[in-house]
Amino acid sequence: MTFTIKHLSVHGDGIADGPDGPIYIPFTMPGEVVDGEVVGNRLPHPKILEPSSDRVKAPCSHFKSCGGCALQQASDQFLAEWKAEVVRNALTAQGLDCTIRPTITSPANTRRRATFAASRTKKGVLIGFHGRASGTVVEIPNCKLLHPDIMAAMPAMEALTKIGASRKAVISIAITQSDAGADISIMDAKEADGPLLSELGSLVEKFTLARLSWNGETVATRVPPVQNLDGIQVTPPPGAFLQATEAGQVTLTEAVKLAVGTAKHVLDLFAGCGTFSLPLARQSQVLAMEGEADLLSALDLSWRNATGLKTVETEKRDLFRNPVIVEDLKHFDAVVIDPPRAGAKSQCEELAKSGVPVIAFVSCNPVTFARDAKILAGGGYQIEWIQVVDQFRWSSHVELVARFSKVQ
Repeated sequence: MTFTIKHLSVHGDGIADGPDGPIYIPFTMPGEVVDGEVVGNRLPHPKILEPSSDRVKAPCSHFKSCGGCALQQASDQFLAEWKAEVVRNALTAQGLDCTIRPTITSPANTRRRATFAASRTKKGVLIGFHGRASGTVVEIPNCKLLHPDIMAAMPAMEALTKIGASRKAVISIAITQSDAGADISIMDAKEADGPLLSELGSLVEKFTLARLSWNGETVATRVPPVQNLDGIQVTPPPGAFLQATEAGQVTLTEAVKLAVGTAKHVLDLFAGCGTFSLPLARQSQVLAMEGEADLLSALDLSWRNATGLKTVETEKRDLFRNPVIVEDLKHFDAVVIDPPRAGAKSQCEELAKSGVPVIAFVSCNPVTFARDAKILAGGGYQIEWIQVVDQFRWSSHVELVARFSKVQ
């Protein structure tokens, strides 16, 4: 059957009109004419009859088999405009509109964290990403997404897999690039008894790893795997959230600083280990709230070791069950909020009733952001601008920073 692609879904698949409803077609672009065999509501292996002018040759040889990227067939300009359009469509669905600034995209080969699947085989080991829509592990020696330091750590990951994985199970290897060396956390591996711990320690030294964690426990730290947050050093806990690229982190931080402006007292909600709290402390007093104690401990230690920062206080708090109420919000000139993908409906309901002059809203989900933005708009806030950030290059993932101001 022949189809014309109308537009892309939020996951990056092309959508065409089928006889019984929409047909989802991967690796396609709006306006393209394709044919192939339909399976259910999908056309998994399209043949491109009339290509789009925005179609480019995929830069990575693993694109079709690896599940890591979804949109390498699209030009950079198309992707930047499409991601901005995803945000605009989410706002429109909630009856909202505002200025959306051009998308800022992280360069190729800058992804500084990744999680690999790894297993032992008859010939050695297999390390890679899960294949597209399958449980198969695909090796990615020519990956165009990951930082070179991560690829350089592949021999270390292979050695760890050899001694830590069984032939029947797949282990998970989360690796984060740091200036001090690779920070590796391995899960679902063999239990680390005395002899294995000794081997692991030797491998940390041999491959100059910064830190190694095993099934949730730190087994060796050669040097702290510090990260740079706007010139301030912090050591995140093993497996802690970190912005995917340094370029993306810088872009998000600069947008948040611009949104906050000259505020003297800032509340940072879902603060993590200080991505925004620490840079903002150069000019503002900050109260950082976060539900994970180990993240706050890392933030606090970093603040105490830094110089030239104003006061940063921390508070462990489940912001979903116990949002900051209106009475407590009156003490702040600005609020930064960076919730997970589910958004922060309850907290935004409290913010909407407050008189906080400025809200800097960071989001990784345009749909829940738009939902929460409507709540804020109902309380008299207006969106001044949105900065779209693409640090998950060639994926459908979209991030943004929005500045809300209270209408007087």
